[in-house]
Amino acid sequence: MAKRLVPLLSVLMLAACGGAVKSEEAGTPPASRPAGVLDVSSTDAETRGTFTRGDDVVTFRSKTVDGIVDLQATVNGLTLDALMDPSNGVSSMDGFAASNGADTQIVDEDRALLTDLYHALNERFPSNPLPDSLHYLRRAVGLWAEHPTTVDLKRTVMGEEGRGYTMLCSYAKCNGNWTGSCGGVYNWFSYAKHDCNHGGFDVVYNQQVAQLGDHYTCNGDEYYSTNGGASWTCGEPDHWNRPKVTANCFGRCGPGCGGDTQYTVDATNHDGCVRNGHALASAYCDDQFTACSDDELFAPNCY
Repeated sequence: MAKRLVPLLSVLMLAACGGAVKSEEAGTPPASRPAGVLDVSSTDAETRGTFTRGDDVVTFRSKTVDGIVDLQATVNGLTLDALMDPSNGVSSMDGFAASNGADTQIVDEDRALLTDLYHALNERFPSNPLPDSLHYLRRAVGLWAEHPTTVDLKRTVMGEEGRGYTMLCSYAKCNGNWTGSCGGVYNWFSYAKHDCNHGGFDVVYNQQVAQLGDHYTCNGDEYYSTNGGASWTCGEPDHWNRPKVTANCFGRCGPGCGGDTQYTVDATNHDGCVRNGHALASAYCDDQFTACSDDELFAPNCY
């Protein structure tokens, strides 16, 4: 499959990505999976390796030439690739059957394996900055790990701060800290919004008042309160009237608490969709996913 970066003026601008990976059944934590084995080598110019989990193997490689990152991953007979120009915030992405080049889609099994690879990369390389070949490979894997089946794999993603993505770094702090307990001192962001079968962005049942950031964990879901924070429940509010929500790096790009620390409006809205009555791959959240794609790939870290 030929890969190219299309001219800047001829592409469709997509905006922004974040969200926790959870079971298709609302309120249920992800099923446990056997630990995988990551074999990776990385230099300033190239990263390559494999991730093995049971009988499943993901192969990946990423190479940087003159500031352009060319990367590819193969999972369950599916080839995923991207050509990224970080300096201009443009990426051409594609996915196809490895055997014959036919169009195909990411399904639940692929997302689960890519999520495990993403977390393995985060554990092996927990600190920033990283070589571009590794940095953008990890971001692309995180994006593919959340890619809905109903969104085409072949697309162009563009990002520019203030137009494609809007940072929410200050809302990721509570009680003056990026991580740890809020100690009862919260920094609420109003509102995480989405549109779905319940209505549009302005419907109060599609809005949550969110404390962003890495402060609490809750079985793949979130803590929510419908009485102003007097008591908290772990699970999903499922379209309550503007509940207060927090946990699991709400508003952060990538699955769960990833290796990068981008908190953005579109990632927050994506979390507000997939964590409140919709599964990760729900078609109702497709527009939030495409909106948060450039955030995941190109937004800077908050800390």
